[in-house]
Amino acid sequence: MGDAIASSGTPGGFARGHRVASLAGAAPGDRVYRMVITAFALMIPALLLLIAVAIGVAAWPALSAAGLSFITTSEWNVQAGKFGAAPAIYGTLVSSFIALVLATPLAVGVAIFLSEIAPKWLRQPVAFLVDLLAAIPSVVYGLWGIFFLVPMLRDHVVPFFRNTLHLGSTPLFSGPAYGPSMLAAGVILAIMALPYISAVTREVLIAVPRSQRDAALALGATKWEMIWHAVIPYARSGIIGGVILGLGRALGETMAVTMVIGNRPEISASLLAPGYTMASLIANEFTEATSDMHLSALMAVGAVLFAITLIVNGIARWLVWRVASGPKP
Repeated sequence: MGDAIASSGTPGGFARGHRVASLAGAAPGDRVYRMVITAFALMIPALLLLIAVAIGVAAWPALSAAGLSFITTSEWNVQAGKFGAAPAIYGTLVSSFIALVLATPLAVGVAIFLSEIAPKWLRQPVAFLVDLLAAIPSVVYGLWGIFFLVPMLRDHVVPFFRNTLHLGSTPLFSGPAYGPSMLAAGVILAIMALPYISAVTREVLIAVPRSQRDAALALGATKWEMIWHAVIPYARSGIIGGVILGLGRALGETMAVTMVIGNRPEISASLLAPGYTMASLIANEFTEATSDMHLSALMAVGAVLFAITLIVNGIARWLVWRVASGPKP
């Protein structure tokens, strides 16, 4: 207690001193409990570091042999020993971007409805059904995509874009529509990312102080003006964090995308052309890889995907921290 009093010149100093004093007088059981909990907490970053080191070591032969051309070239020829991951990187980024374009407005709209407009008796059932989308196995999404989504896009949606909206002459909808395509992968990723974006956005909107809404209504704003000018700006950082978390979900999806994207290592501007993603490339070839360089190239693809995912989730955590710390004056 003497240490606590001696260091209590500031509130922070008192807190630190009080914490030290409580540890000094802690029972042996509390000390053991603290050490165990600390060990558990340190295991997470240690495991992350171990994964990064293992992937980096395995990927180094391919990365050192190909250099920067590994991510800038398109030729993936196992027999010739040439590995260019550009089509897979392009397919991953484009399919994820399509998913965000489709999922973000829908997810934010659902979150606004559930937090601001829907009656209380309807909020929990609808929120439960939206969250349930995240619990469906990806292979089920893939089967649904093969037997329903792909035929619907090919027979109804694409003709609508071409014949009714006259978009067939644009690069995005050029070429034949076989069915499996970048567009199909983007749509199915949008459905899979939607519950993540919606759940985070809904919680952020609910956390907006009631005084924000009351102040806007007291100034004569309508309910929509209150939502648009008072609630959404307050929760903007958190909403962006939810969107980036959905992007992280889309970047790493494997099974469903592999079943509907077509798995062709080519770069095409058309959304109707088949494509490839980094996750589907690894899933398709890892069990068939026999040479060390082929295995190393696949691990290098995994290293690139790992790096992109870490960056995306780091940005998301930073944005969530910003909204949790409150609005800036």
